[in-house]
Amino acid sequence: MDMVLTPRGLRMGNRILPCSIGSGGLTQHKREGDGAIPVGTHRIVGMLYRCDRMARPTDWAIPIKPFDVWSDDVRDVDYNMMVRAPHPYSHEKMRRADPMYDLVILTDWNWPYPDKGAGSAIFVHEWRRPHAPTAGCIGLSRANLLWGAQRIRYETRLIIPPLAPALRK
Repeated sequence: MDMVLTPRGLRMGNRILPCSIGSGGLTQHKREGDGAIPVGTHRIVGMLYRCDRMARPTDWAIPIKPFDVWSDDVRDVDYNMMVRAPHPYSHEKMRRADPMYDLVILTDWNWPYPDKGAGSAIFVHEWRRPHAPTAGCIGLSRANLLWGAQRIRYETRLIIPPLAPALRK
């Protein structure tokens, strides 16, 4: 079952899950820090979760540890990879105080051999609040994120087609 971004939300099977997208809308030319989501077909390559805040959502989900961070610095040899703090380059904490990264679905955008500057990870994660823009990922309510995560299979893809202007930035 693929996840397909539509003007109404993220479609999985016959369900439409209301979602938020990046503040930069959709793009054909992703760049680091643009807040946009790259158009295309992206494989699901992993799932991370906070084991101190929720039960394991699937048997293949990996717990987020206290010092896990995601490198978003193009100068870093580990750019667009999860690394451990302390880390000398710019990075994002994976173990956040808020619930946004309690469950994270990882895509293969610019991974595992990143093009420096073409943008770091595209995640599917919990939204800050309904329809509030993300920094370049897809946000879902906690209930819909968990529902979707439990239905992902090896062949599941995140498909971001060029959409009607209603969803674009």
